[in-house]
Amino acid sequence: MKVLLFHIGRDRYGLPLAGIVRVLPLLELKQLPLTPDYVAGLMDLHGAPVPVIDLSRLAGLPAAAAQFDTRIVIVDYRAPDGAAHALGLMASQVRGIADIDPQKLDDSGVATAPFLGQVASDADGIVQLVELEHLLPPDVRALLFPAGSAA
Repeated sequence: MKVLLFHIGRDRYGLPLAGIVRVLPLLELKQLPLTPDYVAGLMDLHGAPVPVIDLSRLAGLPAAAAQFDTRIVIVDYRAPDGAAHALGLMASQVRGIADIDPQKLDDSGVATAPFLGQVASDADGIVQLVELEHLLPPDVRALLFPAGSAA
């Protein structure tokens, strides 16, 4: 399985390429008042508004630093009802693509954050997968994607 490697804090994570639509440089975002602090804002993608989640803040860490290798990863987010939405993920230290053998994936044994999935080890240490389907809690999903707003 091919994944995009990036960091949340000092730890490495992977996002399966199958869910990625595109990777963009860090853009200026419109702030969204009265949303959780991990909602970084709203971006304009060819005239369509796309909410952006700061993965560092979602994980309970300080906001992602605006560095040369910070990217906004546009993913195809599928809500539980099957509706498809474009969603931006702010990711730090994007390092490129790696190939992870699905046979080497194992449960982390820790259930701290529902969006953090299985882990695999390589020469550089542990990589943990981000599971898009568990990324947004129901209340935040309802704020960002009101009923009938499929993209």
